[in-house]
Amino acid sequence: MRNNLEKKLLHYTGKAIADYKMITTGDKVLVCLSGGKDSYVLTQILHTLQKRTNNKFTIKVFCLDQGLPKFDATEMRVWLETEQIPYLIHEENTLSIVKKKTHNGNYCMLCSRLRRGIIYRYATENGFNKIALGHHRDDLITSLLMSIFYQGEIGTMPPKLLTNEKDNIVIRPLCYCQEKDIKQYSLQQEHPIFTENLCEHKENPTRKNVAALIQELAKTNPKIPSNILHALQRVRPSQLMDRNLFDFNEFHIKLPDDIITTEESASEK
Repeated sequence: MRNNLEKKLLHYTGKAIADYKMITTGDKVLVCLSGGKDSYVLTQILHTLQKRTNNKFTIKVFCLDQGLPKFDATEMRVWLETEQIPYLIHEENTLSIVKKKTHNGNYCMLCSRLRRGIIYRYATENGFNKIALGHHRDDLITSLLMSIFYQGEIGTMPPKLLTNEKDNIVIRPLCYCQEKDIKQYSLQQEHPIFTENLCEHKENPTRKNVAALIQELAKTNPKIPSNILHALQRVRPSQLMDRNLFDFNEFHIKLPDDIITTEESASEK
């Protein structure tokens, strides 16, 4: 019998998949599992949905071992085999490349790009037409504010995107799910998380600072996080200042044919 929290996550994940047509019959989905709570929950929820649909789509877990000294996927392997989920733990030492190429100590951006390139290549070479990532609602709204504050543009991690090379479609089935629910569910399921303190290099604190700002505002108005998410779905070009989207002389929306959602940017910052 499923508990209420699992039902909630299944509901919002299913709704996101339906709203954005993330997964359709016959899809081969490569699920990226890092070893953190978000990707474990993504894997478990998609596996449950796969069984619910009588395997109308298939999933395979892809975990990348980038050569970090503390990386140990032993318990992850046990969990995946117990759950009977197909998987591959791919070893490719990108850490040595990052150390060689980066001189300012900020390894995260290059590390992320190398990881993404490996995942995309594997998906393309092995016939996976969708790549699932574990970003959730709080990731999306934090990325939006980061984009506004630090890049001077309105953008975030979209629920579904076409990569720059147009070879892969990336999906984020947890985009409606709250991080607090994901964290609680992962604790309930006793997922063997091993990503804490995995990397010796500190991440840019910007994301944590912006997330803390949202949490602080939510103390006085709990609806603020959900309102930010809803704002992403209710864009009003006539109320903004982008002349590429709205003709302020003729007062009508203009959408060039070449506008398309491609590679994410806010997620890298």
